[in-house]
Amino acid sequence: MRILGLYNYWIFIFLMMVGFYILISRRNLVKKILGLNIFQTSVFIFYISMGKITGGTPPILVEGSEEVIYSNPLPHVLILTAIVVGVSTTAVALALVVRIKEAYGTIEGDEISAMDNQIPF
Repeated sequence: MRILGLYNYWIFIFLMMVGFYILISRRNLVKKILGLNIFQTSVFIFYISMGKITGGTPPILVEGSEEVIYSNPLPHVLILTAIVVGVSTTAVALALVVRIKEAYGTIEGDEISAMDNQIPF
């Protein structure tokens, strides 16, 4: 049952599909941001899963060690940076939603589009 042993990849696929579904099916801007964050979290899980090697050791060279399998630390470092960028992007997006709410009185995408498409007389 090798398929069941790869549960972290199943979690990645599930979270990615949930985030993508929320992103394309909802018109509320806050829900779209939430969908993007779920999608982004699934990508984090994917990269971290790829960086882990069963039986791997930290990449520290020790004198006298022979044919050791090392885990790659680069995906984990990149994900730390991506988390900081993701939090910052979410903060900016939520600030924009607050500004849109002040300007239009709503955060529903359909209502905002309808207000923008009205031709003034």
